[in-house]
Order: sequence, then C-alpha cells, then structure tokens
Amino acid sequence: MTAESLTLLVSDAQPATVYSGSLEYVQAVVQVSAGDTNYDPTADEVQWAFVNGSAYPSTWYTGAWTTNLQGQYVAECLIGPGGTVQLQPAIYTCWIQITDDPEVPVRTAGSVTIT
Repeated sequence: MTAESLTLLVSDAQPATVYSGSLEYVQAVVQVSAGDTNYDPTADEVQWAFVNGSAYPSTWYTGAWTTNLQGQYVAECLIGPGGTVQLQPAIYTCWIQITDDPEVPVRTAGSVTIT
C-alpha cells in the first residue's frame, strides 16, 4: 500500500501462557487501514520478536498470516521445540513488524509467559 499512511492496531498475543515443551502458535489480531479503507495486510511480510525486558528487539522471526472465524487478519508465529523459535521460561514482550511499501511499522503485541 503506498500513498497513504497506514493505521495499525494490534491485539495482545494469545495464548498468554505457553509451556516450554509445547509447540503452538502465538497469535495477534491485526487491523490495518489506509485512510478510511480497511487494508488486507496478508501480502506483506510479518515478523515477530520476543524480548525478555524492555529493550527494542534485535532478532526477528518469520511469521505468517491467517484469518480467524470472524474474518479478522491474524499474525502468528510458531513457538516451541521444532518451531520458528524456542523460548526459555520467562516473560517476553511480543513485537510485530510488518514490511509494507514504504512503511515498516513495529508494534508491541502484549506479552507471553513461557513456563
């Protein structure tokens, strides 16, 4: 999407707690609009970062897009053994980065606790 600036709203990641031995998706609903028009972000690259603490992310992991039963766009990342990333037990701030043209917005998406 070019010409107009994007407005990006991201929900808190779900599930909020994941067992470290579990392989599952962490997901967040993403609502994007350009001006007064809703925008389908699924052609854009989505990446996730998981930061233990308040630092800005330095490592990004490949995410994917899906839709939920309500037709909302959902960014997801497979975490756990054999997933895109395996996190050690801790509380992580979730970050989402969407690569659009020319914008690359970055937003927090709540947190996930790995037990």
